[in-house]
Amino acid sequence: MKIISRKAHGYLDYLVGILLIASPWLFNFYAGGAESWLPIILGAGTILYSLFTNYELGMIKLMDMRTHLVMDFAAGAFLALSPWIFGFADMVFVPHLVIGLGEILVAIMTNPKPVSQEDLLH
Repeated sequence: MKIISRKAHGYLDYLVGILLIASPWLFNFYAGGAESWLPIILGAGTILYSLFTNYELGMIKLMDMRTHLVMDFAAGAFLALSPWIFGFADMVFVPHLVIGLGEILVAIMTNPKPVSQEDLLH
């Protein structure tokens, strides 16, 4: 079910990017290793590729929305699995898992097509 509009998705992209960058301090797990740097890098990457996406909140519209959604899905899966891939699950895993699964869910539920005026009337 594609219930999230591209515009709403854009707002979520920038909010999640900021959340990921701040998460090591917000959730008190900063230790300077992969547990900390992965969300920071993925958050910065999310903001960067969002700026280059051809959607309502993109600034340099080079990437199509479907590619963006694939990247969101892949980043979410990587983030969710990262505690076990990099061996820091005994230290922290809940923020990585929850935010990663949230990214996957949002990617699946986003309508990649722009909303037309006709769609708004129905």
